[in-house]
Amino acid sequence: MSTDSSPHLLTISRETGIAIGSVSATAKLLAEGGTVPFISRYRKEQTGSLDEVQITTIRDRMLQLAELDTRRSAVLKSLEERSLLTPELKKKIEAATTLSAVEDLFAPYRPKRQTRATKAIERGLTPLADWLLANQNADPSDEAAKFIDAEKEVPTAADALAGARDIIAERVADDATLRGRVRKTYEEEATVSSKIMFGKNEEADAQKFRDYFEWSEPLKSIPSHRMLAIRRGEKEGFLLMRVEVPLERITPLALPAWVTSEGPAGKQVAMAVEDGCKRLLMPSMETETRLFAKKRADETAITVFAENLRELLLASPLGEKRLLAIDPGFRTGCKTVVLDRSGKLLHHTVLYATAGSNNQLYEAAVELTTLVKKFQVEAIAIGNGTASRETEAFVKKLKLPSTIPVVTVNESGASIYSASDVAREEFPNEDVTVRGAVSIGRRLMDPLAELVKIDPKSIGVGQYQHDVEQRALKNSLDDTVISCVNAVGVELNTASKQLLAYVSGLNATLAENIVAWRNENGAFSSRAELKKVPRLGEKAFEQAAGFLRVRGAKHPLDASAVHPERYALVERMAADLNCTVQDLLDKEDLRKKLDLTKYVSGDVGLPTLRDIVAELAKPGRDPRKQFEVFSFQEGVEKPDDLKVGMKLPGIVTNVTAFGAFVDVGVHQDGLVHVSQLADHFIRDASEVVKVGQKVQVTVVEVDLKRNRIALSMKAKPDLENRRSAPGDRDTRGPRPGGGRPSAAPTNDWFSQAMQQAKKK
Repeated sequence: MSTDSSPHLLTISRETGIAIGSVSATAKLLAEGGTVPFISRYRKEQTGSLDEVQITTIRDRMLQLAELDTRRSAVLKSLEERSLLTPELKKKIEAATTLSAVEDLFAPYRPKRQTRATKAIERGLTPLADWLLANQNADPSDEAAKFIDAEKEVPTAADALAGARDIIAERVADDATLRGRVRKTYEEEATVSSKIMFGKNEEADAQKFRDYFEWSEPLKSIPSHRMLAIRRGEKEGFLLMRVEVPLERITPLALPAWVTSEGPAGKQVAMAVEDGCKRLLMPSMETETRLFAKKRADETAITVFAENLRELLLASPLGEKRLLAIDPGFRTGCKTVVLDRSGKLLHHTVLYATAGSNNQLYEAAVELTTLVKKFQVEAIAIGNGTASRETEAFVKKLKLPSTIPVVTVNESGASIYSASDVAREEFPNEDVTVRGAVSIGRRLMDPLAELVKIDPKSIGVGQYQHDVEQRALKNSLDDTVISCVNAVGVELNTASKQLLAYVSGLNATLAENIVAWRNENGAFSSRAELKKVPRLGEKAFEQAAGFLRVRGAKHPLDASAVHPERYALVERMAADLNCTVQDLLDKEDLRKKLDLTKYVSGDVGLPTLRDIVAELAKPGRDPRKQFEVFSFQEGVEKPDDLKVGMKLPGIVTNVTAFGAFVDVGVHQDGLVHVSQLADHFIRDASEVVKVGQKVQVTVVEVDLKRNRIALSMKAKPDLENRRSAPGDRDTRGPRPGGGRPSAAPTNDWFSQAMQQAKKK
């Protein structure tokens, strides 16, 4: 990324309101290979304490402007090679500030396929078109007769005039000024409409789009999810979509610039202008506006996805506990694993705890209780898929020690992980069911460390993620994962190569080299030892070191977020107080004695000094919230158990533009429409709820036939007149196993099992 672009820096400063000095410094740091997390955390003096969002905005806008420069150069080169570049045109192109403006200026000169206008030009009718524009008071009959030529396929004067009008129509459609005005009109006044494709209304697959069989709303206010839903219906062949502005709104924009008289020739020009607008300009603008609307909808959907992903990645970790993890099931049994505090697999088995003979149920109870005792299990994780509530009921009936929490874990994407190359590499001798159960357990320990092993798109917290522009989605989700990983920090001696790859300054190759060095030489004893890793140079060390932790290292700051480049500064602070660095970490009264102004220098200011002191107070602190055990309401295990008016605890599983989906423990998430999120008006659901948030909801509607549950978070919800806008619904369908009757037994075999377990 070049920094030799002063006009671009001024443009970004003007657009964002960020001081030009901060923009310039940030661009320079990025060009030097700085990452967003590093610049945000360790270069505050240079940037004026810009946060990650601001730095990312500068980075992305610099890339966009670079693309504009590339296209501008290509256009100028094309015009120059064809001897079409005039000084005036060159000046206009160089002054254009958007890709649309560049393309509008290039439009009249762009090499075209055969059109009605190009054919007319080949027949020699350009002089007639010029004459019509210049002599609009005159009668064009005699002039048109001069162009009659059977060999050129112009048999009559009327044919000559028609060809001349075609030439004028194309000029009108290519007029840069007019295109700019019409573009703005489309953005402000266009209407999006959709209707069912002829002959498709009876098809079963079309019914998911039935809200849009006859639909219309303004383009400028259509929500992202509705635009993407209509486009998906169009793509699948069930809907016809249009983005339109009435012709009578467009022609008045064009006529004054082209028609100067109501004379006979002027009427010919007016006909050409209307034809150019209707046949050429408006279809072109509709195509362009559709792309603009798609891009805008994509940006909103991607933002929502990224925000949801952030909440999921930063979910509270249980921490290092000895875990028993269960991937529930009915017929195939519950895949059960035991993990040590580092997540290492110690044992695996299959328990028939939800559907089996009494003997199998008895054996499952004995075995599970025995495993808890043998491995000194400190927590139990249960996946939230098929048979989740039945498995939870089974486990709780065993009456294990109250100190062992039983936690339901969101298992979205676990099956993706279990079949991945990453899982096969970790557990080459285990099948997918064991890998899936391990993933569920590790997610409870540390959601971030486990979820980075899965493609973010597979985690299931987005909407229409397969419909949006995939490169933009990937870039946004990668930025989100990188931000989360570096905000939390990574333990150098235990992190997987997948987690290390997201650390600032590292990549997949360096992460693999770190793990290989660790396997060959043992645990890192310091951050400085990173420099011994093959291909990890000074720049990578600079960018990564502050985000890596080495617990138990000789230097106490190696376990903190204080960057190695500031160790000497902290040691100087300690020397000034006649104490050790460890004393500074341990004693608040010593830290309070520090006069930070004494340590301000050319490259270290108060922002960095305050960060250092905050880190000394809580070295290596985890920004994630404290873990809290959550339990669904007992006796509510399937949609049939729900009744209107019932109040239930739930967990938010997804936040969309139109509301939030909440898991209340019945294998089918319910929707809290945006209008039901609070007693006051809510524009954006993310203002009120986040993924993973624990909430209290009221059931307002249960539609078993369509697998839909409507919920409310209002203090006094309206249970009779609930409505939602078209498309505001869960398109994901019920979870596997949803609605199945509980297979949990009711016989007296539990007491027998408990007695047998005690004997063991």
